[in-house]
Amino acid sequence: MESVINVENFYFAYKKSDLVLRDINFEIKKGSFTVITGPSGAGKTTLCKAMTGIVPYYMGGRYSGDVKINGESTKGKRVSDIAMRVGFIMEDYESQLVSLTAGEEIAFSLLNHGFAPHEVKERTRQALEDVGLPGRESYQLDELSGGQRQRLLLAATLAVHPEIIVLDEPVSAMDPDGARSLYKLVDKIHKQYGTTIIAVEHRVDYVLPYVTDMIVLNEGELVAADAFEAAAPKMYENPALRPLLPSLWQIKLGLEEKLGVDLGDWRSEEDALADFRTYGIVAAEGRAD
Repeated sequence: MESVINVENFYFAYKKSDLVLRDINFEIKKGSFTVITGPSGAGKTTLCKAMTGIVPYYMGGRYSGDVKINGESTKGKRVSDIAMRVGFIMEDYESQLVSLTAGEEIAFSLLNHGFAPHEVKERTRQALEDVGLPGRESYQLDELSGGQRQRLLLAATLAVHPEIIVLDEPVSAMDPDGARSLYKLVDKIHKQYGTTIIAVEHRVDYVLPYVTDMIVLNEGELVAADAFEAAAPKMYENPALRPLLPSLWQIKLGLEEKLGVDLGDWRSEEDALADFRTYGIVAAEGRAD
C-alpha cells in the first residue's frame, strides 16, 4: 500500500527548549486509520503540527529532517496549500471557529481556497449532511451544542475534500457516549471517501474498533510505528505505556503471556467473549492450543 505521509529523520525543538522530537521515522499508508498515542508530553501534538506545516513555519523553533506528503517535502510550502490536502482539527476546536452561522463557517474555508460560489453552496450542503447536520446552514453557532460545533468543524474540513484529516485528541472533553459517536462518524467518513485518518489519543479505547495502524511516542522518541496488532505488544512491554492500551488489549496480551496462546484481534467485547468460549473448551480438554 502506498504511503501518503513520510516522516524522515525528523528532529524538532521549540525556541529555547530541549528537543521535543528526536530522530522520528515512519510512514502513514494511504487510506489507513492511524492513531498516534503516548503519555502527556511525548510530542504527539507537535508531530501532528509538523504533518500540517504549522511546525515549524508558524511555531518557530529548530528542526532537521523532512516531512513529505505524497512524496513532496513540506519545506517551503505555505500552510494554506498543505491544508488543501491535510485537514487539521485541534484539541481546542472552538478556537478554529470564525463565523456566525454554520453555513458561513464552511463557506469561509472554501472561499479562502478559491472555490466558486455555486460549488461552495453544494459542498456546504453535502458536508453538513455527511456529519449529521443537514439543513443547518442558517443556524447560529451558539444554537449548536458543543458536539455539534465539533461536527461543524469536521464538515468545514471535509468540504475541501482533503486526502488526510488529522484530529488532535478530539474526544478529550467528551463523555463516553459522545466519544463513541464522534469516532463512529469519523470512521463513516473514512470508509465513504477513503480519507486517511490520523487521530491523536492519550488512550486508545474509543478508537479501537476502527484503527488500522498505531504510532507510539514516549519522551519524544518513536517506540513503534506499525499495524495496530503489531505495535500494541511493544506498548504492553513498557510499564509506562501499558496503561494507555485499551483495557481489552491489556487483558488479551496478559492472557497470551500467561497461557502461551495466540488470541484473536480483539476490537470489541464480543471478540473477547468468543475467545473466552474457545479457551474454555480447550482448557476443559487439558491443553492450551
